[in-house]
Amino acid sequence: MNKKQSGASPGLMAATTEDSTRHSAPPLQTGGGRKITRRQFLARGAATVIGAGLVTSGYAWQGEPNWLDITRLELSFKNLPSAFAGTRLVHFSDVHLGFNKDVHDLKRLAGHIKEAQPDIICFTGDIVDSYAEDLKESVPILAEMSAPLGKYAILGNHDYKNTELLTRLLNDAGFRVLRNQSYLIQQGGATIAVTGIDDMLHGKPDPQAALKGVPEDMFTLLMMHEPDYADTAEAYPFHLQLSGHSHGGQIRLPFLGAAYTPYGGNKYISGLYYTEKKRMPVYVNRGVGETYMPFRFMCRPELTIFTLRRA
Repeated sequence: MNKKQSGASPGLMAATTEDSTRHSAPPLQTGGGRKITRRQFLARGAATVIGAGLVTSGYAWQGEPNWLDITRLELSFKNLPSAFAGTRLVHFSDVHLGFNKDVHDLKRLAGHIKEAQPDIICFTGDIVDSYAEDLKESVPILAEMSAPLGKYAILGNHDYKNTELLTRLLNDAGFRVLRNQSYLIQQGGATIAVTGIDDMLHGKPDPQAALKGVPEDMFTLLMMHEPDYADTAEAYPFHLQLSGHSHGGQIRLPFLGAAYTPYGGNKYISGLYYTEKKRMPVYVNRGVGETYMPFRFMCRPELTIFTLRRA
């Protein structure tokens, strides 16, 4: 993996990605019946103690949430047509407009995306935190984002209060919203597919319906909000999965990592992974915004820029 570069302060390195094969101690039983590992128990306790200090300092509130990390990666695929070699793909996720982010934050992000000169833009869900109406003011900003091979979006678990309005607003901004659907991109006589699957928590994911009309040997990029769905997706002819949802934990602690991750983002948490059976690459973007609490610590917001290569 290449070194990560900061959009706000070039030369600074990002936090390392979580190792999906890391072993954990035997689980503890919580009062509600849900099992947590000893590592999670210790991490949450430490997070409570450290949290007060973070709020007092203001760094986790006003500092890190506004300190964008730009990650640059090159990925190689034997199925990628030569006509698409060198394609630059920009991936962002989890803006959560209406909570701790607004149109001004999105405008700054759009500036970084413009500088990247993307060929393809992929957004992997949670454009709003609660209400579709919170997107209205930002539609012109999203519309300014340009990519010659298209802009694609899926819905996240926070986007399901008014999917009809949210989809219409994203369409107005030039994004093609994929819900168990694929779109074929043609260039130089070759074709690749971009597939979007419904949210795992509040939607009805249907990979078979999504792949209808896509040849099995065609290079196919999957967008799925919850990264842990990769263990299901690897049974289908996908070559790369892009996800968000976990926020990288949002608050990470030294030696312990993410203090808490949501259901659907417990195994693949932040950065690049490969599934166990098929070795399908899965990239988990840490997101732009925050939810539940307006803090980040050792887990900066992220914009990812991929360059696709032919193996």
